[in-house]
Amino acid sequence: MGEPGPMVVPGISPPQGLTIEDSTAMTAPEWYTKGREHVWLPYTQMKTVRPPLPVASARGTRLTLTDGRELVDGISSWWACVHGYRHPHIEQAVARQLETLPHVMLGGLAHEQAYTLARRLAGLLPGDLDHVFFSDSGSVAVEVAMKMAAQFWLNLGQRRVKFLCFRGGYHGDTFATMSVCDPDEGMHSLFKGALLEQIVVDLPRTAEDEAALSRLLEQHGTGLAGIVVEPLVQGAGGMVFHDPFTLQALRRLADAHDLLLIFDEIFVGLGRLGDAMFACQIAGVQPDIVTLSKALTGGTLPLAATIASRRIHEGFLSDDPMHALMHGPTYMGNAMGCAAANASLDLFESEPRLAQTQAIGAQLRTLLEPARGLPGVKDVRVRGAIGVIQLDRPAPADLLSASCIANGVWLRPFRDILYTTPPLIADEDDVALIANAMVSAVSDWSTGIAP
Repeated sequence: MGEPGPMVVPGISPPQGLTIEDSTAMTAPEWYTKGREHVWLPYTQMKTVRPPLPVASARGTRLTLTDGRELVDGISSWWACVHGYRHPHIEQAVARQLETLPHVMLGGLAHEQAYTLARRLAGLLPGDLDHVFFSDSGSVAVEVAMKMAAQFWLNLGQRRVKFLCFRGGYHGDTFATMSVCDPDEGMHSLFKGALLEQIVVDLPRTAEDEAALSRLLEQHGTGLAGIVVEPLVQGAGGMVFHDPFTLQALRRLADAHDLLLIFDEIFVGLGRLGDAMFACQIAGVQPDIVTLSKALTGGTLPLAATIASRRIHEGFLSDDPMHALMHGPTYMGNAMGCAAANASLDLFESEPRLAQTQAIGAQLRTLLEPARGLPGVKDVRVRGAIGVIQLDRPAPADLLSASCIANGVWLRPFRDILYTTPPLIADEDDVALIANAMVSAVSDWSTGIAP
């Protein structure tokens, strides 16, 4: 890669009489101009990318850019900052932990924050989901869940290492998790042939779908370790919603065919849907394994958890050391991350997050509805604090994003989706700003495509 070319920051126009290069030299901080040559961005074609917005600070629902502008963060830094940025209760908990014990390995050692967090998560989740394995990212949490499921059967003398998963699903970017994502989804389709081959089907939405899937499992079930699903909302695969019936059907199928049921609650878990802390509670279904991350620490530090039922845990108890779960991320159960997570759970207990989520959803339903009649709009849908405008073609991401930025909102469209997942503390003004920016962006775009 050669010298960087002219930098155009979305939503920033040079003052009159100045070139983009002159304006950039005046407004971009030194760390940005010197470092951007060396940072490889996520999900980004580095040859054609518009340079990212340089952020100076964040607080509450707002990002402050280095040029002084403020943007409402409409996607909570990929759904994680549920309490907003720099909540003092979380900050203080992390600072106290930093002063005493930033990190210690969990191999043979223990610390208070991880043990307290494990107990609290077990108490919040339904039934006997009592055994918590910590890691440091959502993808790894799902990898651990798959590994648990496969080794559970191996410990019983059965080689069952494949999974049933679903079109529209997304579970991470590591190799095992890519294999249980939608195989035709753009991010992972390049790796066909390099990934494990799983059984990928449509979500069962009716009794007829359930019966058809049961017949399929009669043919293939003996080689399957389990079923992997995002409960109630498929996130990065397209923000697709489904009813509790689907999860109830999967529980019945898992029981009938002796499969383990894995709920990936990394997106929807911890209050995002509003009706309860976890999607499994809303559906009235207890899975065998649950994965959590993102909102677990309130978006402050990387941490993830894979929580297993008593049956799964007991499948690893043996006099044979090779029956142990041979997995152990270096920073698993990081003390500062666990302190942040415990503080985040405090906030769910002491502040009305679920009620706030419900209020956000009600406001989004009203304010996004005008987009439904616009040319090029395929659907408008809301569930909890998730609002979606789906277009009938791939979204012009740069155009829509720039329009939202000009209206004071940070959003990042993907494929045919313009969506918002605001912090759960977003007030009426924040939500109105986000929703109106979304409708305005789509309206401006659709005006250009109207006949």
